[in-house]
Amino acid sequence: MTAFGQKYEEYRAHFEAYLQSACKAMAFEPSVLTESMRYSLLSGGKRVRPVLFFAALEAFGMPYRGEEGLAFALECIHTYSLIHDDLPAMDDDDMRRGRPSNHKVFGEANAILAGDALLSYAFDLMLREAGRSARHLAAAQTLSKAAGAEGMVAGQSADLLYTGKNGGERELAFIYQNKTGRLMAAPVAMAADLAGKKRGAAEAFGLALGTLFQLTDDILDEVGESGALGKSVGKDAAEDKLTAVKIYGLEGAKTRAEACAEQCLALLRDMGTGHGFLHDLVAHLLKRDR
Repeated sequence: MTAFGQKYEEYRAHFEAYLQSACKAMAFEPSVLTESMRYSLLSGGKRVRPVLFFAALEAFGMPYRGEEGLAFALECIHTYSLIHDDLPAMDDDDMRRGRPSNHKVFGEANAILAGDALLSYAFDLMLREAGRSARHLAAAQTLSKAAGAEGMVAGQSADLLYTGKNGGERELAFIYQNKTGRLMAAPVAMAADLAGKKRGAAEAFGLALGTLFQLTDDILDEVGESGALGKSVGKDAAEDKLTAVKIYGLEGAKTRAEACAEQCLALLRDMGTGHGFLHDLVAHLLKRDR
């Protein structure tokens, strides 16, 4: 395993252990609510956002151990978004992370409620963390804003709005920046908040990283393998989604992904931090196959 792989696994395993313990402590009634929340939270995945949060904290000279509460809130928000995204009324996907989607196991109504509960629980976690210091309050506000009508939800809405319609580059950029970018920028900006650093370059890097992630996601939906991705492939074209592949073609999307990776590295240099892991993360996301 490479040095990057070892460090990624350190961050991922640390968060996973915390997540397992936190999920074990959940005891909401009725029990089906707890079961459905746990099902999606513990379904594996790369844990990119908590890993990015931990890595950014260390890049800013801060310890990541002790900040698991905000990482958990971040993962709760991401997980709720996946549950709702898979619903028949949205992207209608039966598989997530190699397992049946939440609504295929617990039914659509319970899946909606599991997502609602995870979002509400994330805000409970953020409020607890906000009481620790003014910097924690700022970090919680950063995550709150990224999740809602000025962030991820706006991107989801635009994604649905332009499905089957002739959107262009401007509309695609809006979807990328909000649907994926805001929740990738949040962990980097949150780390800057906690470190007392200016967040401009950190947020710009996170948004570019989110664009890179979504570019490769669009490409993988065209050429990836369902087994590796843990979800259906070919759905973007079948549903006439507004994607980079639709606008630029497959090769054009690949070219833009490479250019976006270069932009990420330039923005990372502007952050002026110890960024070896984050540098390698950019290359990892560019070349990912899942």
